[in-house]
Amino acid sequence: MNVSLKQLNVFVSIAKLKTVTAAAEALFLSKAAVSISLSDLESQINHSLFDRVKNRLVLNQEGVKLLPLADELLIRAKNIPLIYGEDMSLHGQLSIGASDTIGNQITPKLLSQFRVKYQHKSQQLLIANTKSICQKLINFEIDIGLTEGSTQLASLVKIPWVSDEMCVICSTQSALASKKNISWKSLTNSEWLLREEGSGSREFFIKNIAPEIIDWQEAFELNSTEAIINSVSAGIGLACLSRLSAEHALVEGRVAELKINLVMSRQFWLLIHQDKYQSPLLKTFIDFCLQMKDVNSAKLN
Repeated sequence: MNVSLKQLNVFVSIAKLKTVTAAAEALFLSKAAVSISLSDLESQINHSLFDRVKNRLVLNQEGVKLLPLADELLIRAKNIPLIYGEDMSLHGQLSIGASDTIGNQITPKLLSQFRVKYQHKSQQLLIANTKSICQKLINFEIDIGLTEGSTQLASLVKIPWVSDEMCVICSTQSALASKKNISWKSLTNSEWLLREEGSGSREFFIKNIAPEIIDWQEAFELNSTEAIINSVSAGIGLACLSRLSAEHALVEGRVAELKINLVMSRQFWLLIHQDKYQSPLLKTFIDFCLQMKDVNSAKLN
């Protein structure tokens, strides 16, 4: 068996990008060259690595087994020249997935500080909900996830990070806005603006607040935190959001905070695939994140 790094690179690219066409464009190869390379690899290991579904290639069980090893071998190969060079700086591209609040409120300053300290400029940042980030970690499309929600997926390692504070907001014109103490009974038949399935703020509301209310309705489901704030301000309903996200609207007087009798803290997480090779770059970034003491040390001013 003579598996080459080129074949593994083609395989990993197809696994991440889902089609031969996309992989060919990313690798600056022809579609024919990519197809031949994949075919040669499958012939050498005597296993098909993808199921062909219409125009897409979907990793099968054999492909899932090979992906972590292929990903690690490619990263280690890129690091070989660095072992014998004098340049001790971090190399490679770091692909980060961050859920909405973290991506918009924390990672800009976090990455700025990381770049200054380590002079590493090659990072990609994807902002999505926790569910989407977990799926991309499973597919080895990103290196690490910084999420507001947790996960039960056994293949992902969960590292507790910093704590975040949630808050409940309403329109300044709402009758609830003038009340100093909000009882659960006063929230009976309330309407709520929620993020989409898979988001951390929705998970917090469903697990912690919804069970306390006798009856509540979903007014809207929105995938934008700012849209939720604007909808609350317009009087459409209530919302439960991270204080980091709602703080500017509270300061500007666009919305009001409801004081309810509930512990409103939640845990942020660092998520990594258990089989992901932790390069010097990834290890350094993990350690850098874990040096954060609280969300205020990296939030935007």
